[in-house]
Amino acid sequence: MNHPIDQATGQVTDQASSQASSQKQADEIRQNVRESYSQVAEASNEGNSCGTGSSCCGVSDDAAINALVSTRLGYSKDDLENVPEGADMGLGCGNPRAIASIRSGETILDLGSGGGFDCFLAATETGESGQVIGIDMTPTMISKARDNAVKGKYDHVEFRLGEIEHMPVANDTVDVIISNCVINLSPDKKQVFSEAFRVLKAGGRLAISDVVASMELPDEIRDDLALYSGCMAGASQISELQTILEECGFEKINIAPKDESKDFIKDWAPGRGVEEYVLSATIEAVKPGGCCGASCC
Repeated sequence: MNHPIDQATGQVTDQASSQASSQKQADEIRQNVRESYSQVAEASNEGNSCGTGSSCCGVSDDAAINALVSTRLGYSKDDLENVPEGADMGLGCGNPRAIASIRSGETILDLGSGGGFDCFLAATETGESGQVIGIDMTPTMISKARDNAVKGKYDHVEFRLGEIEHMPVANDTVDVIISNCVINLSPDKKQVFSEAFRVLKAGGRLAISDVVASMELPDEIRDDLALYSGCMAGASQISELQTILEECGFEKINIAPKDESKDFIKDWAPGRGVEEYVLSATIEAVKPGGCCGASCC
């Protein structure tokens, strides 16, 4: 990479140095998150705990405990019974499908699809005339999800390896983007939402469950990589997310924090007091355009 040089001093400019430092930090965060979730997938495949403590990463080797976690997040017993075994790993901080209003024949994109849990549930709603695409940057998760799709005979669900900042999806092809406690893990959230805007059709919608910050995070939380991978340290403030969505072109933006989520978030990092700073929220927005007739709205 070529950095701008100050012609007077012959040194790399402060701006270039800062950009390089920020890029290095972002790469370290992505690598840490990738390694953490690889461990989750491998532990799940082996029927073990990932050993990272109770957090949105999912740690239990007990399917009953994962089911309890998921029902606490808003999933029904039927949801849990109608997916392949191993798809539900107790991941997440909510149920984005509950706000997605998925219709038959739609194309659904899941950002950070993990073992495929939300993809398979979305597939039952969009039907065989629709399509569901899951993106995950962790090869082990992609392999797990693809195996689950084969077990469940989900012919209209596919999983693609990639980063949510650079989605392997064509422009203007997606009706609904769902995501469960993943965007907070990105060090470049504006790029994520810019990509989301690109791939959505006119009138396409966001239906996201994620962790947000209710106030500025203290350095001891913000700089803790374990808390970042645990879906806490990377949370953005609601006002920041609102601005990002507006700048990316979205409208009808609604970010609704869930105070009751503090009850389970405090268990993600016991004794750290993270629930005083972060909580779960639903994030909804619409890409302008599309029809407004009764047949499609």
